[in-house]
Amino acid sequence: MTRSAHTFAYARASSLTVAETGQVLGLETAGGLTPAGADAHPQFFAGFLSAPQAAARALLAVADVAAARYHRRSLRASLDPVVTGNGDRLRFESFSGCCGVYARLDVLPDGLCGADTGHGTTNVDVNNPLREALSRMGGDDPLHLRVGPDEMAVTTLDGPVVEKKVPLPERWLRGFAESQAVTAGFDLRGELTAAETARFLRSLPRTATVAGAVTGPLWVVAAGRTLRPTTRPVPGAVCLPGPERLAALQRVLRHATGLRVYGPAPDGAHPTASAWEVGLPGMRLTLTLSPEPDRGFSGEGGVLEALAGDATAQDADLVSVLLAWEPRIDPADLAEQSGLTVDRVRAALVRLGTAGRVGYDIAEAAYFHRELPYDARQAERHNPRLVAARTLLEAGAVTLEHPGTAVVVSGERRYQVRGSGGALSCTCQWWADYRGRRGPCKHALATRMATRAAGTSTSTATTTSGATR
Repeated sequence: MTRSAHTFAYARASSLTVAETGQVLGLETAGGLTPAGADAHPQFFAGFLSAPQAAARALLAVADVAAARYHRRSLRASLDPVVTGNGDRLRFESFSGCCGVYARLDVLPDGLCGADTGHGTTNVDVNNPLREALSRMGGDDPLHLRVGPDEMAVTTLDGPVVEKKVPLPERWLRGFAESQAVTAGFDLRGELTAAETARFLRSLPRTATVAGAVTGPLWVVAAGRTLRPTTRPVPGAVCLPGPERLAALQRVLRHATGLRVYGPAPDGAHPTASAWEVGLPGMRLTLTLSPEPDRGFSGEGGVLEALAGDATAQDADLVSVLLAWEPRIDPADLAEQSGLTVDRVRAALVRLGTAGRVGYDIAEAAYFHRELPYDARQAERHNPRLVAARTLLEAGAVTLEHPGTAVVVSGERRYQVRGSGGALSCTCQWWADYRGRRGPCKHALATRMATRAAGTSTSTATTTSGATR
C-alpha cells in the first residue's frame, strides 16, 4: 500500500466549552479550499444546532469510523473527518482505516437554525479530549457550533500550534471515488420507523465471528415494517456484509427517526455493497459498507473506465469550471451549460470523483461539490490495473481484430477479449473470478483504450482527407 505523510495543521485543538448562552463546540480547521482559493484555516459556520445531543453523537459516529479498522484491526487508523460547506448545509465525511466503511453526516438546513453557511472543504480536528467531552454531553442545553477559528483567533493567528502527521494511504482517495460510483447505482430497498430501527440495529451481532467461526454475508429483506434476515439474496434483498461494521450507528439510536436501506439488485449469491441511512432531527447519518469486511472500496474498479479515456478527462476539465459548491449537482443542467450529453457529464463527474472533487448523496440521488486536499492525479498514478493497462498499450501488446474482439499478450500468455452489449469479457483469471463485478481486468481496460485510440485516429484521418479534397 502506497503511503504519503499528510500533516494537519490547526491553530489550536478543537474543544467543547461552556458559555453563558450554552455549550460551544469549536471545530478547528486545517488547510482547506474555498471559492476564494486556498485558506489555512477556513470558516464555514457559526451558529446554533437545532438538535444538540443528536448532532454531538452523530459527529462522534463519523469520528468512530475515522479511527476504526474493521479488517486487520491491529494496524493504526486515524484520519480527521472532512467537512464541506455547501451554502445551505454541512457535510462531515470519513473513511475507516481499512477503506471498507464510508461515513457521512449531512447537517441539513433544518438542523442549522438559519445561520449562514460558507462554501469549501477542509479537515476538522477531532481529538480524544473532545471525543470524551462530546460523549458526556447531556441535556438539551443550546449547542453553538463553530467550524473554523473565531473572530478573535482570526486576528491573532501566527501559525499552527497543533499538528497531526498521519500516514495517508493512497487507497483512501480511491475509496472516496469508488464508494461514490457504487452508490450512484443503488435504489431504496427498505424503510423502518424509529422503533423498528432501534430494534433491528440492536439485534445485530457486535463481533465478526460466531463461536470462533467467520460468518458469511448476511442478507435482509423488507417484510412489513421491519427487515427480515434471509439466507439467500431473494428479489429486493439487501446485503449486510459484516454487520458489526454498523456499530457506529449505536451512538444515535436514541435520536433516530427512521432507517433507510439502499443497495443494488442482487447479483446471484455474491455479496454486494449497501448503504444504511439513519434519519435524525435535521440530519442524516449514512454508513456505506463494502461488499466484504476484508475488501476495501479502493479495489472495486468502478471508475477505471472513466479514468481510461482522454475524452473523459477533457470533459471533466470543462465540467469542473462549472461547479460552484452546489449541494445538488444536476447532470442535465451541466449538460445544457457545457454542451455535452448527459451521459458524458455523468462520466466526467465520475472522473472528478477520483480527484475528490464531487461526492454522491444517495438520499437525494444527486452529486455534490467538494474539494478534498489531494493531488488530482494520485488516483490514476497509483491504480494498479490502470497502470498495467497503460503499460500493455504502450508495449503494443493489444491487437484489435474484428469489432469488439482483441488479443492481448501479457507475459507469456495470450488473452482473448470479447465485447457484448458494450461490456468486455476476457479469458484471464481475473474475469473468471469476478466476471465484471469489480470492474474490468487490465486486458479489457487496455483493449478499451486501444479501441478509443483507433477510433480517434480514424476520425482524424477522415477529417484530414475530407479537408484535402
